[in-house]
Formats: sequence, structure tokens, C-alpha cells
Amino acid sequence: MGVVLLDPAGSVVDELALGIGWATNNVAEYRALIEGLQMAAAHGARPLAVFSDSTLMVEQMRGNWKVRHAGLRPYFEQARTIARELGEVRYVAVPRERNRRADELANLGIDRDNPIAEAPPVDDRLF
Repeated sequence: MGVVLLDPAGSVVDELALGIGWATNNVAEYRALIEGLQMAAAHGARPLAVFSDSTLMVEQMRGNWKVRHAGLRPYFEQARTIARELGEVRYVAVPRERNRRADELANLGIDRDNPIAEAPPVDDRLF
């Protein structure tokens, strides 16, 4: 996952590149959100605008869409709790091109933490 914290002028305050192992894209997006919110809290960033290329996460955090998948609910609840503590948090869906640095950091985290990115063994009895 990749997280970039920018100041209001657009300068980088902090960054994070972290591999999280095998997870869905939606879980990775929520994990990045949680890390980003915690990073913002540590730096005293308020108010906060969160830019993400995950429309699902943005709309769920805005309260426009329900969190239907039980596996995402704990991440959603944790992010919501941190966001409440921060106060004003605005969520903005952006195209992937506008999230380029976070995407680069995510790939760096994957490469660094998983030098040989192999899929877990497949149980052929399932086919």
C-alpha cells in the first residue's frame, strides 16, 4: 500500500510504502486509508482531504454506500473512528493518474516486502 501526506501547498510531509501480503484491493485501500489517517493525526493535519482512486471506499466513507462485505466492516469502522477523532475529513475520488505517487509507493511496498510475488498454492481439488 502507498500513502502520501501533502501540506496545503502540495509539498510532501510524509510517505509510506508497505506490503501487506495477500489481500483484496478493497482491503488494501482501507488499510492505506487507516495508515494515512493515522499519519495525518501524528502530523496534526487538520482539516484533511483524502484523495483515493477507490470509488467504493470514498462513497462508503462519505456514507453514500453501505459496507456490505463483512470482511471490510472492521476496516471501515476503524477508519471511521480515526476520522471522527480528526474532525473534518473530506473524501475525494480521483482517477488513478492523479494518485500516481501513492500507486508508486504501493508497488514499492509490494516489491520490497515480497521480492518473489508468487500466488499462494492452489488446491486443485477445487476445480
